[in-house]
Amino acid sequence: MKSTLRTIILCLMIGTFVSQAQEAPANKKQNGADVQPDNLFPRVLLETAVGKVLIELDRDRAPITVNNFLAYVVAGSYDGTVFHRVVRDFVVQGGGYDILYNPRDQREPIFNESGNGLKNEMYSIAMARESDPHSATNQFYFNMADNESLNPGKDWGYTVFGMVMEGGEVLDLIARAQTHTNPELGWDEVPIKQIVLKKATLLKEE
Repeated sequence: MKSTLRTIILCLMIGTFVSQAQEAPANKKQNGADVQPDNLFPRVLLETAVGKVLIELDRDRAPITVNNFLAYVVAGSYDGTVFHRVVRDFVVQGGGYDILYNPRDQREPIFNESGNGLKNEMYSIAMARESDPHSATNQFYFNMADNESLNPGKDWGYTVFGMVMEGGEVLDLIARAQTHTNPELGWDEVPIKQIVLKKATLLKEE
């Protein structure tokens, strides 16, 4: 019972951290559909302060979500952001804040594609959102366990749109970071030592 309650609370908190960034102005430019438009499985390299993570996106099953993510990548919106929330054996979340915890600009929220067949399993990447199922913008998270509770059931789930191909050990390291309640922001599970996503790069098509 305690485990179930903890999972529910953690899921709700994914949305809480998304809502914190809603004050940023929306950027309605390029939606990503014209980024390598014929590539169903684009790859993005994330260069973090503790190592590199290579992810492969699944545009076949999550076209809206992948296009949205690529739009942020090519615009440089993820460069210099922090992983602001780390929950061991659950998620590593980032994409929404710079090193001063100022929210990054957001585009319009996107349609929830959680019913695409991709699961919230270990080392998959998915979109964070609020309680509104169609509220995802720029924040994403990596699953650090097989989080079945985040998959769709009677209700909408959280949209998975890719998988880690290399660098799982880097995420393992981030997931072990010591966290605290940030005294200035009042947020829980913030890494004591900042972990920065230095740069996100769309790789050339093979």
